[in-house]
Amino acid sequence: MIGRTLGHYRILEKIGAGGMGEVYRAHDERLDRDVALKILPSGTLHDESARKRFRKEALTLAKLSHSNIATIFDFDTQEGVDFLAMEYVAGLTLAQKLAAGLLPEQEVVNLGIEIAAALEEADANGIIHRDLKP
Repeated sequence: MIGRTLGHYRILEKIGAGGMGEVYRAHDERLDRDVALKILPSGTLHDESARKRFRKEALTLAKLSHSNIATIFDFDTQEGVDFLAMEYVAGLTLAQKLAAGLLPEQEVVNLGIEIAAALEEADANGIIHRDLKP
C-alpha cells in the first residue's frame, strides 16, 4: 500500500494494524495535511447492508468532537478499497510507551482520566468502542 494513492490520499507509511484493518499515515493532497487512513479488511463491506451500517457509523463518529478522540474526516471506496480518513496524531502509542518501561503513577492516572473522558463522550453519543487496547 505504501506509495499508492487512494482518491486524494497518498499513502506514506504503515503505523498500525488491528482486527478492523491496517492504519497508514497518508497525505491528503487536496487539503495538504497528513491523515491516518484506516484500510478495512477486504470483504468487510460485502453487501449493501454492511455498507449502510458502515456509513451510519462513520457519520456518527464524525460528529464526535473531543480532544481525546481522533476526528473522522472522510470515508470512501477507491479501487475496491474501503477506508476511513481521520486526524493523524503524531507520537507514541500507549503500547510503545509501556514497552519502554513502567510509567510514572501520575501519568497513569492522567491517561486513565483522558481515556474515561473519551469513552464518556462516545457513550453520550450512543457509541460503544468494543476494541480498546493499549
